[in-house]
Amino acid sequence: MNRNELRRLDMNLLVVFEALMIERNLTRVGEKLFITQSTVSAALARLRDLFDDPLLVRNGRQMEPTLRAQHIFEELRPAMDVISSAVSRAKTFDPASSTNVFRLGLSDDAEFGLFPALLNALQCEAPNIVVVVRRANYLLMPALLASGEISVGVSYTTELPANAKRRKLRDIGVKVLRGDNRPGPLTLDDYCARPHALVSFSGDLSGNIDRDLERVGRCRRVVLAVPQFGSLRALLRNTEMIATVPDYAACTLVEDGSLRADDAPFEVSKAELSMVWSGVYDNDPAERWLRERITEFMLASR
Repeated sequence: MNRNELRRLDMNLLVVFEALMIERNLTRVGEKLFITQSTVSAALARLRDLFDDPLLVRNGRQMEPTLRAQHIFEELRPAMDVISSAVSRAKTFDPASSTNVFRLGLSDDAEFGLFPALLNALQCEAPNIVVVVRRANYLLMPALLASGEISVGVSYTTELPANAKRRKLRDIGVKVLRGDNRPGPLTLDDYCARPHALVSFSGDLSGNIDRDLERVGRCRRVVLAVPQFGSLRALLRNTEMIATVPDYAACTLVEDGSLRADDAPFEVSKAELSMVWSGVYDNDPAERWLRERITEFMLASR
């Protein structure tokens, strides 16, 4: 296809093709692109005609890409990224009038302890934006960034896609939450003797805290693992259980006075809370504004 023939090409078809290759489900593509399933089906028919290939064939509930579709996708995605980035850089961004949709990936601790105040700050400056939050963590973040389902994420992170960028926002300090009325802080013996609740997205019963305890020759007894921080207030209230959580999550959990927060009675290795984003959006004015506001908020909330 030469440049003149490109005039007959509908770019919307390529957007649908990209979404189909990621989701492999007509319904989910329609939900992601805010179009009907029949519109997705019609677009797929046109794509099949354009590329003279079935592209995706049904296998149970899923649709599997053909070998040709995979080759097209590998060549098309970098080109789509370049086009998207070039168009974005050509636009100015005015927060006061913007109706942009921003897609964030947040770990549960960041969503629970930091996001409400961050959202308020964003909406004060840009009252008409839409913010879509996806639950993320160091395992999910790479795939969410690579697929374009989020443009920026805030979490503890490890491995990231090759084109992703990272900025440290703050150290993750910890506090020990307790719901009893005993006076005085917890000693190390008290800490190890108490039953512990653990927030674990994967269901694991150990974490970084256990490695810190091992260094001083001690251990703890975890009796409960829950997937999110929001339930800890009700679970710990008036019990002997304690939970060691990020300091910013602890600040939110003690607000109603039913829990209190102590310093850990041993040295804790601090992890890093980072902001990560796809390099595709590095120079996008709207995304750059969002990242600047996240950074400013994190610096102010330390």
